[in-house]
Amino acid sequence: MPLFGGKKNKSKDNIADSVGNSTTSSTTRPDVDLPASNGTAKTEIPKNEPPPPVRPKLVFHCQQAHGSPTGIISGFTNVKELYQKIADCYDMDVGQILFCTLNTHKVDMSRLLGGQIGLEDFIFAHIKGQPKEVEVTKSEDALGLTITDNGAGYAFIKRIKEGSIMDTTPLIAVGDHIEKIDGKSLIGCRHFEVAKMLKEIPKGKTFLIRTVEPMKSGFSFVAQASGKKGSSSLGTGKQTLRISSKGQAKVEEAEEYVSVAVDKINGLLESFMGINDTDLAQQIWEAGQSKDNPHDFAMAIDNSELQDFGFTDDFVFDLWGAISDAKSGRLTKPDVQEFNEQF
Repeated sequence: MPLFGGKKNKSKDNIADSVGNSTTSSTTRPDVDLPASNGTAKTEIPKNEPPPPVRPKLVFHCQQAHGSPTGIISGFTNVKELYQKIADCYDMDVGQILFCTLNTHKVDMSRLLGGQIGLEDFIFAHIKGQPKEVEVTKSEDALGLTITDNGAGYAFIKRIKEGSIMDTTPLIAVGDHIEKIDGKSLIGCRHFEVAKMLKEIPKGKTFLIRTVEPMKSGFSFVAQASGKKGSSSLGTGKQTLRISSKGQAKVEEAEEYVSVAVDKINGLLESFMGINDTDLAQQIWEAGQSKDNPHDFAMAIDNSELQDFGFTDDFVFDLWGAISDAKSGRLTKPDVQEFNEQF
């Protein structure tokens, strides 16, 4: 959380001494500067300011997906802090956490923790398991992968297209963290950087990919804590905690049309770029929700950190179509296009 600070006000005792030693006999108003006894300094009477509102302390329950006691975490404002809180809770290195799912211990990519957590959600942390190295020949233009990341430095496989090269490659599976390609470490890389590297591998080349799968066990029962898992005053089931890499976490009311828009944008990201990122989709939505035309939307992207993704003009226009459809009410359900990225 950001720290707020400033100059300290002088104590009331010092203020009283200053007033008592002053040669001014008239009654002073609270906002008037008074001369000090030596005539060289001024003392300000502090104004009475209301204390800042008390923010509710949100508490979430978590477990390690392969089995563990239930932990309690709170006090995080972004994804990296959330991972650190989980690591501290279980006294382990934060680098052991690959990704988190909500309300299921299974490697279910539809339940990945992204930029939002429902106030009633139960968090499951998937921990590093068996490393694997496989030689892959890029015999076609497309490998058939959709890449996402955990927001804390690990990119992993979100989806494998049926019948693709990776679908027929032994050992590679959904949920695997892509750790290295040809010996080059990808730890700390974003998903779009990993997707770009895979796309740039020439057709016909054989490369070595090292992945790390989530830890597995015969764990079949997860005992969630009873009762509400969020703040008792906020746990309506429709509110979420919005977290991002920058800024302060905040509680928001879930609006259906926003969720539909974000799902649509995320589908476009997956279809055309081979990446999946709900938080990125939310950023794109926020960049366009107040804009009236595609030109202003394109300018907003060019003048923000989104320009680093190098979106083409056609892709920006498709994104604007999803945003305008959502704002006008024409977008009523997610319309995720079939994955066809060539990398």
